[in-house]
Amino acid sequence: MLGAIIGDIVGSPYEFDYHAIKTTDFPLFSDASRWTDDTVMTVAVAEALLTRPQSTDEGVAAVGASLRRWGRAFPHAGYGARFGGWLSADDQPPYGSYGNGSAMRVSAAGWLYPTLGLTERWAAVTALPTHDQPEGVKGAQATAAAIFLARTGATKAEIKTYVTEAYAYDLSRTLDDIRPTYHHVESCQQTVPEAIIAFLESTDFESAVRLAVSLGGDADTLAAITGSIAEAFYGIPDDIRGQAMRRLDPSFLPVLQRFREAKM
Repeated sequence: MLGAIIGDIVGSPYEFDYHAIKTTDFPLFSDASRWTDDTVMTVAVAEALLTRPQSTDEGVAAVGASLRRWGRAFPHAGYGARFGGWLSADDQPPYGSYGNGSAMRVSAAGWLYPTLGLTERWAAVTALPTHDQPEGVKGAQATAAAIFLARTGATKAEIKTYVTEAYAYDLSRTLDDIRPTYHHVESCQQTVPEAIIAFLESTDFESAVRLAVSLGGDADTLAAITGSIAEAFYGIPDDIRGQAMRRLDPSFLPVLQRFREAKM
């Protein structure tokens, strides 16, 4: 989960095409590095899942309530227009989104369950309050599955094979193939595979996040998704962890601590 937050912070200065850098050579943290809606929603999902809902309906209700509570506490974190409208309404149903928000916020589901099947089930639940279009659900499930496999000892080849076969994402491309024409796009279909490829090409946690940012476009969300998987595979260096923790709002810290204790 912290890997997603770090990716968000590292990628935040480079979001949108006019900030894209198309290189891995950039300051990992700077005065412009900050958490965004990706972090707020990651914390919200973790808090909801830590209540251990027992059914899909209970889970969707818990996640939806948590998203609204945290989103309203931080109304200027950078939400998209449709999600912002959903946040402001008390009874608005899911709006059929296939945006990458379902994948950037799902990382807690990759850690909290003992089997791949349960991980994928609850990943879907985290998407459903807003992202109930099949591609939105798929993006969350594929990301959580990659996290589960990474933390349980799967190789990169095994992760690549599973995600390709289960979710029909094209992971055969390279970042060098993707980078020249890649631009800001917010769909799961054009974000989740690219983020997973950045993980597959990485050599450690830092390189994974740098590679994701180097694609340009929705850099904070790309790096959040990549970082969530990289954390499970590599762990997070202490210096990077410390830099990120110092930037977080204090209200996030109790949820992070509860999550850390729950997954131990």
